[in-house]
Amino acid sequence: MNKLIAEFIGTAVLVLIGCGAAVLGGDAIGQVGIAFAFGLAIVAMAYAIGPISGCHINPAVSLALYIDGRMDLVSMIQHWVAQFAGALVGALILWAIVGSNASLGQNGWGPGYLGEYSMLAALIFEVVFTAIFVVVILGSTGERAAPHFAGLAIGLTLVAIHLVGIQVTGVSVNPARSFGPAILVGGDALAQLWLFIVAPLVGGALGGLLYRFKILKA
Repeated sequence: MNKLIAEFIGTAVLVLIGCGAAVLGGDAIGQVGIAFAFGLAIVAMAYAIGPISGCHINPAVSLALYIDGRMDLVSMIQHWVAQFAGALVGALILWAIVGSNASLGQNGWGPGYLGEYSMLAALIFEVVFTAIFVVVILGSTGERAAPHFAGLAIGLTLVAIHLVGIQVTGVSVNPARSFGPAILVGGDALAQLWLFIVAPLVGGALGGLLYRFKILKA
């Protein structure tokens, strides 16, 4: 239960800080600031709850760990429930602060959304960059990884991913992160949510398979 509570809190914090930076401070801090908000939230949670749950706070990461044999199916599903619930609570807290008519940092694509990239571009970005993110996570937490530096490596990778992709999709690489805001905002965010669930899970699975078949294992 401690693991699930940790995953719930960690995912809520990720949404609250990352999406909160985009909504409450985006005009002042810009894309670089938003990117660092997401990355620093991961760093903070990695050291806060990492020893308890591993700080997945991302269903795609839990899937990759399951594929690599580091967790069982029941534990993965329990983590998913905690992560999606935490993301929704984080979005609810942000919604209570900014009001029901405001943006909540939801993901998207197409006309009217940031760089107005196509659905195909969004799909490719989310699959490829989730796979990259998962590879860093699995590698930096592996048996031969440098101790105590995983949180920093993972957080900085998320910063880099946001620097590349904010204009494309707002950056999900995490189905739970997309789920919370989309459920409350509705409209296009909810209609497009499927991509931000499917694509990161596909990317997570690809990253997990690279380790499952020892292609990237030392």
